[in-house]
Amino acid sequence: MTGFTPVRVALRALGANKLRTTLTMLGIVIGVGAVIALMSIGKGAQASVTASIQSQGTNLLFIRPGASSQGGVRQAGGAPTLTIEDADAIAASIPTVSGVAPELGTVAQLLVRGQNWNTRVTGTNDEYPTVRNTNVASGEWFSRQQMDSRSLVIVLGDTVAKQLFPDQDAIGELVRVSAGGRTGSQFRVIGVTEAKGGSSFGNQDDQVYVPVTTLQARLFAQRNARGAPNVSTINVQMVNENAQAATIADIGELLRARHKVVQDDFTVQSQQDILNTLGQVLGTFTLLLGAIAGISLVVGGIGIMNIMLVSVTERTREIGIRKAVGARRKDILTQFLVESVVVSVLGGAIGVAMGTGISQLISRIQVPAQGGGAPQSLTTQVGLDSVLLAFGVSAAVGLFFGIYPATRASRLHPIEALRYE
Repeated sequence: MTGFTPVRVALRALGANKLRTTLTMLGIVIGVGAVIALMSIGKGAQASVTASIQSQGTNLLFIRPGASSQGGVRQAGGAPTLTIEDADAIAASIPTVSGVAPELGTVAQLLVRGQNWNTRVTGTNDEYPTVRNTNVASGEWFSRQQMDSRSLVIVLGDTVAKQLFPDQDAIGELVRVSAGGRTGSQFRVIGVTEAKGGSSFGNQDDQVYVPVTTLQARLFAQRNARGAPNVSTINVQMVNENAQAATIADIGELLRARHKVVQDDFTVQSQQDILNTLGQVLGTFTLLLGAIAGISLVVGGIGIMNIMLVSVTERTREIGIRKAVGARRKDILTQFLVESVVVSVLGGAIGVAMGTGISQLISRIQVPAQGGGAPQSLTTQVGLDSVLLAFGVSAAVGLFFGIYPATRASRLHPIEALRYE
């Protein structure tokens, strides 16, 4: 027998039982398709979260309150320890910093001629648009002078502007902002931000911005242990990512000196730390989805072994005749292995196409955005690694589960096989 004879015989045997071959292949098709589709959802979620974080700025450090000490007693948690003066000192003293934006937020109610909307009010400074990548679509951002003078000016997020001013330009209009049970003050709208859309971190368009000094004076006053108005976060933008270690060390030294503490009463977290942590979590989630879907591949492999064992039993006399006319043991072994591998590989190829198609259909599903924004599409991402993994595993499954039936067929004695009824 020539080297290709077992392959031709195997393909001819599969073609003679098209329905059985198709049903056997279906388990592999479903398994590979499920692996591709589910892993694409996991990878899409990972890419979406990464893009969402990076859309809020690059090369960022986030300084937040840590433990504080009062009367010699150390208190853990988010004690109010940071101030606007800390942010100004960081901007003035550390050369590896390109921008600093303190931040303080609260929930408030906005009223305009009978229209009202509950949203988050963020108090910050004039550098916030650059540091946090927040562009103004119309109007302008408030200036440093307006911040120093505690001006009653406000910049609306895209969603808020559409809710309060659906049919007109919001620039120049007055909005009453009330928070914390206070009566509220009239703020003049000077700008509307560009739409960013919703994300896993909420709708970035459903918030408004005011000078942080105005927020502290009019809407939300909170003071640290020394009696100074505090901020909840200081956003720091570095000159480049390579300066991260030096910048964190300099910030720590500066704030410890300013706060007159030995142990840090603040925490510094980098944007890359957040990305790495979320990447690990979502990567594990993706692998879990792939493993769950991979169970169906094992089930498909068991189906292949079952059908191949039936095929060996049905073709016992054929095997005996082939051995009687000179077929070697390895020829019989190769024939049945080729049958099982062809079923799994062909099923894997169809499964890859099916999984890719399902992934594309999922990406067209629209889900409601948080905060009343426009519906968002689910993000899916079919990676070459997941395709190769699913296809390779399907081929391996066919080979593994085909070995026993093929070995059993190759060990049949010719005389006993010819006597089989």
